[in-house]
Amino acid sequence: MSKLFFKGRIDPREKYQRFGYNTKRKTKLGSENAPLILSVQTQERQTVIETLLAQHELHGEITLEPTKPENTVQLDTLLNLPGTQTFEKKPNRNDPCSCGSGNKFKKCCG
Repeated sequence: MSKLFFKGRIDPREKYQRFGYNTKRKTKLGSENAPLILSVQTQERQTVIETLLAQHELHGEITLEPTKPENTVQLDTLLNLPGTQTFEKKPNRNDPCSCGSGNKFKKCCG
């Protein structure tokens, strides 16, 4: 057998390319291509939402519907994204103790 012999498909099957989670999405929610869809009950609330969208440079379609409940879930999720979590560095055994005794961590608080 030749070393250049390839057993199998060169390209993945077409039907499997359409499924799955797309991690390299080019359109983000709140952009011009994918605007936020929001509904409010009053004109005052609509102006408040419009100022929020302008402050955060987002695009959205706001509909005024007094009979239906307010729906601003998409805007709330974009504005309240969790930040990056950082943790304090745990001292190594031979580092000086953080309590200020002057001893090594392993002899004092470790």
